This record gives sequence, C-alpha cells and structure tokens, in this order.
Amino acid sequence: MSELLIYVKAFVVGGLICVVGQILMQTTKLTSARILVLFVVAGVILTGIGVYKPLVDFAGAGATVPLTGFGYTLAMGAINGVNQYGLLGALSGGVTNAAGGIAAAILFGLLNALIFKPHAKP
Repeated sequence: MSELLIYVKAFVVGGLICVVGQILMQTTKLTSARILVLFVVAGVILTGIGVYKPLVDFAGAGATVPLTGFGYTLAMGAINGVNQYGLLGALSGGVTNAAGGIAAAILFGLLNALIFKPHAKP
C-alpha cells in the first residue's frame, strides 16, 4: 500500500473524530472534560462490540491517537488480561496495556512544568 494513502486515511479518520468533538462542543452544553470522558468511554464500548478494531486496522494512528484510541487501548488490555489471567486480568490489563502512554504523559508533563512556569488560569 502506498505510504501516502496510509497518511491520508489516518488524517481523514482522525480529522472526523475531531470534527465530532468540535460539533459536541458547539452544539451541546457539555463541558470539555465531559466530552473527553465521553470519547474514552466510546472507545471502550466500540472496542467491546467489535467496531473500533477494524477502524484501527484501517486508519492506524488516525484512530489510536485521539482519545477514543485511549479507550481502545484500555479495552484491548482488559480483554487480553481476561484471556491471560481470568477475571482479575480485567482490572489490571487495561492499565498494563496503557502504562507506556501514561508514563510518557507524566514524564512530559513534568518536563513541561520544569521548563515553563506553571500558573493557574485566571
């Protein structure tokens, strides 16, 4: 498959996910935090019913980078954890699967706080 086509698919799918978020922000009274949580939960639910994995296979980073992709990562980790460790794996699998991304977010947040002067929003 052409490398350009991979980029185009990722851009279009990721862009459409962002468009949905923008529409929710402009047409509802939902706060940004609630929309973010909605996207993560939607990623978990869509993964659970088998809809999100084909989208990830099709669009790659266009489907895994947005917050719905975080929900997908958590759900796939829980599914793999259950398959490997039984019911207890449902509790630990999601966090284990997402640990690298969570650690990177903490590290880059710390670096950002050390380089720039953090302050509260007025």
